[in-house]
Amino acid sequence: MDEEALSGNQREFAGIRNTVVAWLCVAYTVFHLLVMNVYPLETWAYRLTHVGGGLFLGFLLFGAATMDAKGRSTRSPLAMALLAIAAAAVLYGAVGVAAIWINGTVLGQTLPPEWAMASFGLPLAAGTALAIAHSWAFPHIDRVRFAPADLVLAVSAIAFTTYLIFFARQLQLRAGMPMALPGDMWAAIAGVLLIIELTRRLAGLALVVIAGVFVAYAFLGPWLPGIFEHRGYDAKRFFSYIFTDNGILGAPVAISSTYIVLFVVFAAFLQATRVGEYFVNLAFAAAGHRRGGPAKVAIFASGLMGMINGTSAGNVVATGSLTIPMMKRVGYKPQTAASVEAAASTGGQIMPPIMGAGAFIMAEITGIPYTEIAIAAIIPAILYFASVYFMVDFEAKKLGMRGMREDELPNLRLMLRQVYLFVPIIILIVALFQGYSVIRAGTLATISAAVVSWISPNKMGLRQILHAFEIAAYMSIQIIVVCAAAGVIVGVISLTGVGARFSVLLLDVAAHSHLLALVFAMFISILLGMGMPTTAAYAVAASVVAPGLVQLGIEPLTAHFFVFYFAVVSAITPPVALASYAAAGISGANAMSTSVASFRIGIAAFIVPFMFFYNSALLMEGGWFEIGRALITATFGVYLLSAGVLGWFARSSAPVLVRLLLVAAALLTIEGGLWTDLAGIALAVIAMLIQRKRAPALAAA
Repeated sequence: MDEEALSGNQREFAGIRNTVVAWLCVAYTVFHLLVMNVYPLETWAYRLTHVGGGLFLGFLLFGAATMDAKGRSTRSPLAMALLAIAAAAVLYGAVGVAAIWINGTVLGQTLPPEWAMASFGLPLAAGTALAIAHSWAFPHIDRVRFAPADLVLAVSAIAFTTYLIFFARQLQLRAGMPMALPGDMWAAIAGVLLIIELTRRLAGLALVVIAGVFVAYAFLGPWLPGIFEHRGYDAKRFFSYIFTDNGILGAPVAISSTYIVLFVVFAAFLQATRVGEYFVNLAFAAAGHRRGGPAKVAIFASGLMGMINGTSAGNVVATGSLTIPMMKRVGYKPQTAASVEAAASTGGQIMPPIMGAGAFIMAEITGIPYTEIAIAAIIPAILYFASVYFMVDFEAKKLGMRGMREDELPNLRLMLRQVYLFVPIIILIVALFQGYSVIRAGTLATISAAVVSWISPNKMGLRQILHAFEIAAYMSIQIIVVCAAAGVIVGVISLTGVGARFSVLLLDVAAHSHLLALVFAMFISILLGMGMPTTAAYAVAASVVAPGLVQLGIEPLTAHFFVFYFAVVSAITPPVALASYAAAGISGANAMSTSVASFRIGIAAFIVPFMFFYNSALLMEGGWFEIGRALITATFGVYLLSAGVLGWFARSSAPVLVRLLLVAAALLTIEGGLWTDLAGIALAVIAMLIQRKRAPALAAA
């Protein structure tokens, strides 16, 4: 998400409000950079401050309603009464936390007395719930001023964060064991309510519904059938457990508070120096003149931008606002233009070396070195983008598309003179492969982006650097809140053991067929990922599905790549396809039709994970000859698959028989064995002969 991609409910402040919010955003970004590079903070306090600060800023920046919302008057007696009760309750709770803090310091206490937070914690949680209800019932349409209910929620974010940091350390030490106090539960309830509400505002209802189902599952376990049954948990145990490193403060937030924030800052610096725009212009200059040029530009530009952007939908908006109108200009239908951009932007999440922070998340979860993950991702990314390119090229041939005229394109020579703008990315890659930590490498790349700007037309001064920090905070908040929401789901999985039950289920299915087990794992990963950004989708799917695949005997790297790919492509999988919906919004196409078209264009992404399961050479495992042969035959396979899916082969449209032969040939060459490769080539030759035989008849017609 960038400045253009911010949700429609972002407020547009002016005057003193704008200045205050801007400086708060700058302070939030600088805090993270200082902790990561200069003054380390205790993990518990850092992650809570990361989440609480994100919630605080989120409620100031993003209202509950869009500009065209039709809300009831916020000045009605009912609205004023509800708001007054909510504000009083939250302020009572916040003052209570402060009073306990002062009292505890004077008396040398490390924990507040139990009666205190039982008294102050309940109003805090109740007031938070009432403020959320107020924002639903009486949406604040004025985007220039702060909504009073949102100010209440911002105060609640500070209060619950302060309490958990200073007075709930037993949660950190005992992972939510029964020694937790009533106040811990109430503070955690307030925190969960804030996370869910901000997730609803920024990421939509899909993730909220999924999180709600998992929370309900934690309480309803004794009444559920089969593998879903568990003993159930009371509210005190559940809500105190959920704010530990097994839940909200676990892997997703660990990643968002370090790698994701760091690379969002890097992306903001690239945006401030207009390097992202340079990527797009270079792609236009190099490929815009070719048949269907803007669509091919979208592939390259979206791939480059997508690897440093943490969300597929955010990448769609960042590059699609330029590429989609260009595609429509040369004759692409709005639906086709949107689907190409959605598929290409989604592919950016699987492009090394950054993979939208996916490589770092996988390294954190699996313990596999980052460099090994980045190298393993090279061939699958090539296959995905090759497939999308083939689909776009065939579509252009089928529709008789033209390229862009020379006067419509940037000057290639001028673009090549500015190739030094790639230096920050080169420094990042070199530093990572030289063994520098991810944080050090990302920091060096960010600094180099500012330095490189001094020899470019877009020089960064202090004002531009501060603006980049401000942009980074805006861009971070959505990812932070969805990571926290994903942490709720991961916490339920950890507490109830449902992930282990899914592993047992996968093993039972695998007893009949490994392929069937993989298909089952694919559907679960896509289902869990629908409506979520990549980071959250992978974190959840890795907790539920990946352990079962490892128990099947699959290598951890292969298992996690399998899950990761399907978590990524959930962004273009109907019925909930965030990247496709974002692209449809830009192009003016029907959202559901666009998601179906995106699914078709990105079809290779649904095949590639099975490819590297059956042929580990595609993950760079094996000798160079074996890896090279696998790459060549697999590329030929995705070419045939693209031709079969789109129905264009050997310079003419293909009938059903030829399309079936091409798909069968593709699957055989993708499998990776010598005999299957030969069989696939034979089927491709038969398809070619049929097409050539049809050519004279088509010409005569």
